[in-house]
Amino acid sequence: MKIPAVALLLIAALAVLFLACKSEEEAPPLTSGIEGQVLIGPMCPVVQEGTPCPDEPYQATIVIWDAERTNEVVTIETKADGRFRVPLPPGDHEVEFRYRAPGLLPGVFVSLAALVACAVLWRRGR
Repeated sequence: MKIPAVALLLIAALAVLFLACKSEEEAPPLTSGIEGQVLIGPMCPVVQEGTPCPDEPYQATIVIWDAERTNEVVTIETKADGRFRVPLPPGDHEVEFRYRAPGLLPGVFVSLAALVACAVLWRRGR
């Protein structure tokens, strides 16, 4: 049984199309990077020897920059327990942690309210 040349040409064309349409292979998963946990502390009003005052996990924003700090590589939010994992290509990177001190905004509002109250009381006393 002979296969006509046209059929062979058709099979060859389909093979070329199949190979050309194959999507680009995905890059292999990164096997390097950083991982860790963000902690804040001490959280006790007074730290005393012999009294435990462990640091507490803290949710923060982590920004990874290139070594020259000209390009932001990735920005992530840590989990609620402060843990994070960032896959990165091998090389040098700069790590920036962004966080807001607990109680900062309420403290600012209470301070401003106290300042206004003092000003009002001072004006009444004159």
